[in-house]
Amino acid sequence: MNKLLYGVAYYDEYMPYDRLEKDIQMMKEAGINVVRIAESTWSTHEPQNGVFDFTSVDRVLDAMEQAGIQVIVGTPTYAIPTWMVKQHPDVLAFTKQGQSRYGARQNMDITHPVYLFYAERIIRKLIAHVCDHPAVIGFQVDNETKHYNTEGPNVQTLFVKYMRENYKSLDVINKQFGLDYWSNRINSWEDFPSVIGTINGSLGAEFAKFQRKLVTDFLAWQVSIVKEYKRNDQFVTQNFDFEWRGYSFGIQPDVDHFAASQAFDVTSVDIYHPSQDQLTGIEISFGGDVARSTKGSNYLVMETEAQAFANWVPYPGQLRLQAFSHLASGANMVAYWHWHSIHNSFETYWKGLLSHDLEPNPVYEEAKTIGRDFRRLSTQLVDLKKTNRVALLASNESLTALEWFKLPGGAKNYNDVVRLMYDELYKMNVGCDIVHPGSDNLQDYSLLIVPALYAAPDSLLERLNEFVKDGGHIVYTFKSGFTDENVKVRTVRQPGIISEACGIHYSMFVEPKNVGLSGDPLQVGEADNKIETWMELITPTTADVLAYYDHPHWGKYAAITENQYGKGKAVYIGCLPSAAIVKRVLERAVKEAGLWSEDQELSFPLIMKSGVNREGRAIRYYFNYSDQASEFRYPYSNGRELLTEAAIAKDQTVSIDRWGVLIIAES
Repeated sequence: MNKLLYGVAYYDEYMPYDRLEKDIQMMKEAGINVVRIAESTWSTHEPQNGVFDFTSVDRVLDAMEQAGIQVIVGTPTYAIPTWMVKQHPDVLAFTKQGQSRYGARQNMDITHPVYLFYAERIIRKLIAHVCDHPAVIGFQVDNETKHYNTEGPNVQTLFVKYMRENYKSLDVINKQFGLDYWSNRINSWEDFPSVIGTINGSLGAEFAKFQRKLVTDFLAWQVSIVKEYKRNDQFVTQNFDFEWRGYSFGIQPDVDHFAASQAFDVTSVDIYHPSQDQLTGIEISFGGDVARSTKGSNYLVMETEAQAFANWVPYPGQLRLQAFSHLASGANMVAYWHWHSIHNSFETYWKGLLSHDLEPNPVYEEAKTIGRDFRRLSTQLVDLKKTNRVALLASNESLTALEWFKLPGGAKNYNDVVRLMYDELYKMNVGCDIVHPGSDNLQDYSLLIVPALYAAPDSLLERLNEFVKDGGHIVYTFKSGFTDENVKVRTVRQPGIISEACGIHYSMFVEPKNVGLSGDPLQVGEADNKIETWMELITPTTADVLAYYDHPHWGKYAAITENQYGKGKAVYIGCLPSAAIVKRVLERAVKEAGLWSEDQELSFPLIMKSGVNREGRAIRYYFNYSDQASEFRYPYSNGRELLTEAAIAKDQTVSIDRWGVLIIAES
């Protein structure tokens, strides 16, 4: 990766007529220097069992080489061909809803031996065929891989094996998972039941963890095959996606990104987000921070939107704003799904860079400006290194556990709490990494944000206590420390082990109805001085109370506390507050941790992100996520704005257009 990559997914097989030469000409004009191919078309590459045809792949590879465009080749294993289902119908996954049906992608059982046999064969045939081609710079294994809820008999057998290897004894499982309840006790390994119908949250959460491991193992298996063929100058990656709410929202429930990424040379992600008046950059930032944090290095945006839906067609300037927003979080590649809008089938109206007429349009013309700037500024912007002093602890285990034991009303889940905290950090221009329960670098940070850490082993909570004792600062939310790693509620006063650092305890919790904070202590105004969904009735021991509940019966209990513990401080938010309240709490925590700086003179919609380039020079991106032009004071050393080459002086007032971007390199 010695340059910025600007790319598209390209499917010659989908084209309504032959226009490869024309497409390449238009790509060159747009500055496209990389395409991704092949991951979606197994049935084209292997039209019948054991009959292989890589004509379309060869045609594109040869044409791209001649044009000087590099290629990432995907293994096509996420969409199985008709002949496989005809001959082996049981390769379709069995789920809670019954067996999957043919038609959609990602409908197979990724553990099925027949599927794995055919998958290995197509991988070997394809990668052996293309690995020596000079246009190929890397490989993407599978696509947006998840476990697809596979839980048929063979998966249940694998789960029993997993449980036996990890817990050794049924007595241990029965005790740790509380299986005496409702006669769920298992007294013989041969009697171990399918968990499809389980009502035991501990066992269900362990099965979800096991399913995530299936994904990790499946991807590592594909990587091991590809690495038998790839050259030393080629990379292997996978494009991870996120919890989907019509766009990329939060931590992916079905994949442990941190575990699964370890097999890859570089992490890639798909990031899709609202646009037009709803464009905030938060999803770009969150997805980028997760991707960068998985391996502590730069990442690739394998897919993002060009036009996509009617409500996502970008306003003028937004495509540029989005592209540079990815770079500002540490991306080395921005690639659109996809080059052309297809003319048939499910994604007909998920539009690409080109519309259905395949002709130039305003979005394509704006892409051309991005391509020119990427090419011109590549050496200054590639490999941006970011050093953050704030991290957010994300836990797949807590996410799963809170799906089993939902918050009242069911409208809010773990990712809502994560995004509530993350979004306010983003809006106040506080750079953030993402860490996970197994991270061994907590000491690199001054402030940890710990949302709803519902399921956690004693060892993690003790490490967090030590983090505070040694001088770190933590902001916890409600539901933290409540259960152990097996979702077994701790038998001590809550919040269990972290009570020591937080200086509080509670034993009761209620669903709030029209509750606020007494006296508006954080000065957010009547409309925002509200909580919802959950409130813990907290009694401080050594903690200072930042807010009490405004309630005729629960008013004596604390809602938000802060405690000095050793050299550091722990804040505990015992309810689900408004975003305005969270903002005030985080502002205070950032200041207490000594991290408040000139960057916090700006706030959303003016967003600043920074890093150090290969030359050791500070690079600062300024974004205006607004339909109104704005201005700000530039507080740093003299520099140059890279897009216009204009000189920028310290303390100069700088103007930024609506939906605009400035990139300032210190002199």
